[in-house]
Amino acid sequence: MMKETKMTPQMKSNKIIVPPIKSQGIKTKLIPWIEEIKPNVKGKWIEPFLGTGVVAFNSDFKKAILNDTNPHIINFYKQIQDKKITAELMKEYLISEGGLLSVAGDNGYDHFRKIKDRFNKDFSPYDFIFLSRAGFNGMMRFNKKGHWNIPFCKKPDRFAQSYTTKICNQIKAVSKVIQQEPDWTFYNKSFTEIILMPLKMI
Repeated sequence: MMKETKMTPQMKSNKIIVPPIKSQGIKTKLIPWIEEIKPNVKGKWIEPFLGTGVVAFNSDFKKAILNDTNPHIINFYKQIQDKKITAELMKEYLISEGGLLSVAGDNGYDHFRKIKDRFNKDFSPYDFIFLSRAGFNGMMRFNKKGHWNIPFCKKPDRFAQSYTTKICNQIKAVSKVIQQEPDWTFYNKSFTEIILMPLKMI
């Protein structure tokens, strides 16, 4: 059983950075506990299972190897690192696609299916965020072909102004962390390759 963590004044004053990728099992509520047991790393922190990135973004590690087998998560954060994705560009995208979703036929499903089909062809990181936010119950799942196969959440007004602003603020916060840490490297490999990397560097 996990020991209950008492919030210290420092934990209360430090706002937890929530990433823009939505997924079930995200560790946002565990950040205070993780901070309490986090080791003092003098070299590079190695994260074989990045997931949404919430642990890394709240870690304060200056040097890190961040890996996940999901190529879309890694591509999204690498494009933020390269400043190809910004909060401003995402806002324009979500306002446009969210507006089309709200007026699409079949209660929004037609446009959701259009975005899903487009993503499964081009794998746009912008469409990836759209699907992760408009998919059923915050789930992320791919079939054997690597295609997105989560159904629509059936909310045609999903991307209201307040929700779009929330997502863009999350991107802005994550961008600040990623871009101020030049020694963060993102990988899309198996965890076995990642944990062996330090040995190859010796």
